[in-house]
Amino acid sequence: MIGKYHSLIVNLACRVMAPFILLYGVYVVFFGHYSPGGGFQGGTILAAVVIMLRLALGKKDTYKKFPPRLGLILGGIGLLIYGGTGVVSMMTGGNFLDYAELPLPWLSVPDKRYYGILLVEI
Repeated sequence: MIGKYHSLIVNLACRVMAPFILLYGVYVVFFGHYSPGGGFQGGTILAAVVIMLRLALGKKDTYKKFPPRLGLILGGIGLLIYGGTGVVSMMTGGNFLDYAELPLPWLSVPDKRYYGILLVEI
């Protein structure tokens, strides 16, 4: 859909709900790695907000809020974080994404796994 959906109620509802749904999506990403949910579900919630805004507001207004170039940049950063976590754990003697081998000597093994999973989920 390129054009704006011409309904005052739909547009207002999307504009009011979007920040709260975004906040919930970020919460699921950050706290989902040790509870039901996770990074994938949080990312899906965040992507659903972008799709909702695109359907309600149209292409021009949505690109002001979330430009396509920002999506490419965030995707690239996510790929680097994921791959970097795996490569660092391989360089320290473990397997790919072996969080116990992350070079964080001040943390115990369960804490290393906790933060390693958080990095991958982000």
